[in-house]
Amino acid sequence: MTVLNTPRLRLRKPTDADRAGGVGFLMSHRSRFMGGPYGADAARADWDMVCSMWAKCGFGLLVLTVTNDDRALGLAGPFMPEGHPEPELAWNLWDAANEGKGLATEAAIAARDWAFAICRFPTMVSYIHPENYRSAALAARVGATLDADAPCPYPPPVLIYRHLPKGHL
Repeated sequence: MTVLNTPRLRLRKPTDADRAGGVGFLMSHRSRFMGGPYGADAARADWDMVCSMWAKCGFGLLVLTVTNDDRALGLAGPFMPEGHPEPELAWNLWDAANEGKGLATEAAIAARDWAFAICRFPTMVSYIHPENYRSAALAARVGATLDADAPCPYPPPVLIYRHLPKGHL
């Protein structure tokens, strides 16, 4: 089973126990920068797609939890649904109370490094709505740079940040 540990976090595959939190997030205003808020059926279908990606691709988004507490706080990791031209490094926190603590940054770095090492992606992108300032700042914090020439599966406006493996010049 895939489990990543950082100083404060544990990242693991999603389970059935995470479904209510994931679907609730997708139905909330917090998902507005990723096509939401979704209706109940669409949120359940999106969550099912997130979970099935592991069986289909051998990788996927990881649930982030605080070490020694298995309560899901959000997702981070590689994401490659149908129609994406290349792997995306995605992240989200399901509750605003968890923002500003560096949790999403810590999770994104761990998931990025794992994806490059295990999945052997040559590069990844993050598709970010221009008004999602926190997410754009996180992308820059983890070393991603804007790539205006990258193909994008979403209608504009979208900022595309490019992630490269460590040591890539």
